[in-house]
Parts: sequence; C-alpha cells; structure tokens
Amino acid sequence: MKIKRIKALTKKEFKHLFRDYRLLGILLFFPMFLLGAFGYAVNFDVENVRLAIVDKDGTPTSRDFARTATASRTFEAVAYPKTEAAARAILDRGEAHAVVVIPNDFAERLGAGEEAPTQFLIDGVDANTAKIVKNYLLAVAARFNAERTERTLAKYGKSYATPLDFRPRFWYNPELETTKYLVPGLIAMILIITACVSVSLTLVRERERGTMEQINVSPIQTVELMLGKTIPYTVVALGASAFTLLVAYLLFDVGVAGSYLWLFVSTLLFLASSTALGVLVSTVSDSQQVAFTLGTFVSLLPSLILSGFVFQIESMPVVIQWATNLTPAKFYLESLRAIMLRGVGIEAFREQLIYLTAFTVALLAAASGIRAAKEKRA
Repeated sequence: MKIKRIKALTKKEFKHLFRDYRLLGILLFFPMFLLGAFGYAVNFDVENVRLAIVDKDGTPTSRDFARTATASRTFEAVAYPKTEAAARAILDRGEAHAVVVIPNDFAERLGAGEEAPTQFLIDGVDANTAKIVKNYLLAVAARFNAERTERTLAKYGKSYATPLDFRPRFWYNPELETTKYLVPGLIAMILIITACVSVSLTLVRERERGTMEQINVSPIQTVELMLGKTIPYTVVALGASAFTLLVAYLLFDVGVAGSYLWLFVSTLLFLASSTALGVLVSTVSDSQQVAFTLGTFVSLLPSLILSGFVFQIESMPVVIQWATNLTPAKFYLESLRAIMLRGVGIEAFREQLIYLTAFTVALLAAASGIRAAKEKRA
C-alpha cells in the first residue's frame, strides 16, 4: 500500500465532490435540516392533557378536588359532562385524554373518614401516553389526600408529617426533556444514513460509467481504493457533524458536557464504520438504485430500531439484544450520550470505541474479500 496512490485518488474524489455542488450541499446541510425536523416532531413529553370531569357530587369538596387536578399546566379541563355516558362519548371522539368521575357521595364519605372511590377513565390507544397520564392523575390524588389530611389534623392542633420525605433529583437532564435524550440518537441516525448512502452511490456510479475498469487495470490495490474513496466523504461528514452539533445547541440547547476531543474521536470512528458499511453495500450492488435502496435499508432500520435510539435495548428479547451489535449506531450512541449528556471520561465508553474500530476493520475486510472474489471471477 502506497500513500501516493491513496493521496491521488483522494484528491480526485475531492474534485468530483466539489464539482457536484448539489451532492455537497445535501451532505453538509441536509443533516441539519433533518435534525431540526425530527427534533421538533419526535417528542415523548406529555403536556396539556385534555381532561373531562364528571362531578356527580357538586359539593365544595368535589370542586376542590377538581381544582387540584387542573391547577397545574399538565391538565386542561375541556369538558364537564353530567353523565358517564356523555364522558365516554367524549373519549370516543378523542376530545379528551382522560375522564375523572367523582361519585355522588364523595364529600360524605370523606367527611366520615371513609374511602371515596374515584374513577379515572384513560384513553389507552397510545400506551406510553396512557401510562404517563395515569401517573399524573395518581400524583393529583396523592396531593389532594396530603392536603386534606394536613387540614384535618390542623383543626385538632396537630401537624402532618410524612414518614418518608422523598426528594428525587435528576442528573444530566433535570427537566426530563425527551428532546435532549433523542437528539444524540438523531445525530447518529442521520450521519450513518448520509455516509453509508453517499459512499455506496459514488462507488457504484464509477462502475456504471465504466471508469471502474480503468481503476481495476491500474496498479492501485483494493485497500487503497477503499481508503481513497472513503476519506473525502469522511472529511465532509465531519464538517456536517460540526454543523449538526451547532444546530442541536442553538435549537434544543443540547451542548457537549464532556470532552470535545473524545467526541471527535468517537465521531471519526463512527463515520469510518459508516463509510465502510457503504463500501460493503457498493460491492454487492450492480446499480445506483439498488445501492440507494440497500444502503438506506441497512443504515436506517438498524439505527432506528436496534441502536437504543427510541427503544430500550434491555427491554428487548435476548436474541434481539444480540442482533443490536450488528449496527455501529448502537456503540456510537452510547458514546455520544456519555460525552454530550453525562460529561464522563473515556473510561465510561472505552469499549464502544473498540467495538467501532473492530466493526470498521471487519466491514472493510468483507468488502475487500467480496471485491477480490468478483475480480477473480471476471
């Protein structure tokens, strides 16, 4: 392997890349556009929960409970139906996320020191939202119980003290914003798609135009060809990564809490593995259409489903957990979250960098083997 040949091929590829200003614009600015679009669209925060309240009791106590439920910005009272049938119709039409049914003996039971069963009807079509709404409503009930117990004891000159003073504190993401959790995953998904697809298309385009035969009869080796083709796109992708991080900070206030050096190293290794994946796709594709379809398939779906971007890997079946190791996005995402959100050192994600390096070497070796086998058959 000679550096001169790699340098010459890299220079040639840079010239082609800068001539095709449309492709260059897509590689540089399309990731930022996708980050902005996905960052605002993909959000699991549940806010402004529409609530319907059926107050059968109509007493100051029941109205006090209703005010407790709607006092926060979490809930918004949208209807006060008189009957349960009317409340169910509201749920059927999707006009409310939940219905609170206060029984007609609510104040009487509480006054007698008895339990007052109160029904919560929750729209369970979206299971994730339904669970969050249920927890919100349980918190409302707990707050109402605590306030009522405190007022009752105060009448007799006694104070109310909870046995356990539970004060949770959230690290790394105090506001529990899902956007900050999802943005690193979006960055990983966007980079692997653009790097994999662009590299696979450029190699297949050489084959379609007939220039690959000229390269094959030249003294250039397979490894030199792979490096010369991937280095330019890796450099451009690094620039796109820097712009993407800037957009993430400006739009979503997602900064880098850790080391920029290790962020650069992690991103470089990830882009190397992504471009190596594109090289492998190009070796088994006969046309740009096939390369685009296959490149999108092997980069988009694994990075979306198997990387831990949206779905927690630990909750998956064991077989699927093993399958998650087939995408480099998983390892990069763990490193990215550790650096950007937690601000930890290399000891927390050292293994992920080793996996990315091994992944890159394995993909390039597989691509070189397939290409060599094709040349031998030809």
